[in-house]
Amino acid sequence: MFEVHPFDIEIGQYKVMLNLADARELGINAGDRVRIRTKGASLVAILDTTTAMVAKGQVGIFTEALKELKGAMTVDIFPAPKPQSISYIKRIMDNERLSEDQIRTIVRDIVDNNLSEVELSAYITASYIHKMDAQETEWLTRAMIETGDRIYFDTHPVVDKHSIGGVPGNKVSLLVVPIVAAAGLLIPKTSSRAITGAGGTADLMEILAPVEFTADEIKEITEDVGGVIAWGGATNIAPADDKLIKQEYSLSIDPYSQMLASIMAKKGAVGADAVVVDMPVGPGTKLETQEDGRSLAKDLMDLGDRLGIKVECAMTFGGSPVGRTVGPALEIREALTMLETGQGPNSLREKGLALAGILLEMGGVAGRGEGHRRAEEILASGRAHKKLMEIIEAQGGDPAVKSADIQIGDHQEQILSPSTGYVVAFYNKRIVEIARIAGAPSDKKAGVIIHRKMGEMVKKGEPLLTICSSSDWELECAIKDCTMRDIKRQVPIVVEGMLLERYPRMTEI
Repeated sequence: MFEVHPFDIEIGQYKVMLNLADARELGINAGDRVRIRTKGASLVAILDTTTAMVAKGQVGIFTEALKELKGAMTVDIFPAPKPQSISYIKRIMDNERLSEDQIRTIVRDIVDNNLSEVELSAYITASYIHKMDAQETEWLTRAMIETGDRIYFDTHPVVDKHSIGGVPGNKVSLLVVPIVAAAGLLIPKTSSRAITGAGGTADLMEILAPVEFTADEIKEITEDVGGVIAWGGATNIAPADDKLIKQEYSLSIDPYSQMLASIMAKKGAVGADAVVVDMPVGPGTKLETQEDGRSLAKDLMDLGDRLGIKVECAMTFGGSPVGRTVGPALEIREALTMLETGQGPNSLREKGLALAGILLEMGGVAGRGEGHRRAEEILASGRAHKKLMEIIEAQGGDPAVKSADIQIGDHQEQILSPSTGYVVAFYNKRIVEIARIAGAPSDKKAGVIIHRKMGEMVKKGEPLLTICSSSDWELECAIKDCTMRDIKRQVPIVVEGMLLERYPRMTEI
């Protein structure tokens, strides 16, 4: 019998900690499984050991396990076998094919927090090295759907949009969702928060309304007003995906089969009948060439067919940001202006209309080739703006909000062009880095305004960028980074003829 030493720390799995001396007496080591038993409750947890944090005769129990044990003061501990899924992960390492039941077992153990971070990393790494075939990917996707909440709509068709990402300023969901909903289709858009970017769709929408809802609430709002823009991480929709993404981020890898399953599991779980996938193509994106895009599109459409979901893919230009703003408040202001007036950057307007138009055609409310025109009519008439206000109200926001109400960082600095000429190169990743240094996305008022894009003329001394922040010191850091006082960094925008680097380096003079 061990005395419980509570650790009020959430770690995302069932984990306990024993004094090393107690662990040796039980014949168990760090990383082994143990069964924790008390009156009325029992669970299997992953063991860690210590010589200082927990005294002999005690067991440290972290938050997730504490909740399951219902506040027990003492517990019994017994060795427990490792999950069967570990042997299946080893099969992936050996490039062996898995059965549907084996894949389902792995996914279930991921959802139930039965795998340690090391084991989960091993699964992701093995999946990265050995791609699953089409049948295995289907089984993986179905398992991810079945192990979470699902939404079943009474009205059909239900449509959805997904972007594979890689382009900053991609605020088009703020246009697509209200246009599609205004046309009478249901579009339950669950979105992500930024991980490496300056603002995910959920980060943007959160400025206008709450975004954290259960699956039942998403269904209710969508059926009420036609659409929703919610944070997928607040739901229990395809929960294995969120756990895998965290590990993929730390490893900086994105296994191909897992990416396919991730996209389609979320869409299948919300009951989508038709999905358009935005696939930005170009240098610095996830898809460097159109051939890369065609290959991915083929696999996504094949997986959609297997799941009974109609998929169309739209390859879009990814060589520069969408619109002229990067950062939550700046992007919201730009999107609202577009909805209010129908005017704004052509890259934002045309991309939004193109994607919305495809969904209108897939949903059967526009004929083949007529979707763009129908979407343009909805935007110009003000119906899309009205619909977004209805969605904002349904999600608990202010339906009277205007673009002029959106506040941006009051600490600002313009970055001026060092020469006269045309913009000949644009580096998306550097723009995102600068926006993040300025504070985005945690500081929703931070970001970058882009005054000149590819092919546009600029005169010496005219602004190329304006950096915004709520913090004077973060702004100063972003300015220093952008102006290349650290000249080892790449400039974000290149104007023909401008000096890129000087030798000897300033630090060597």
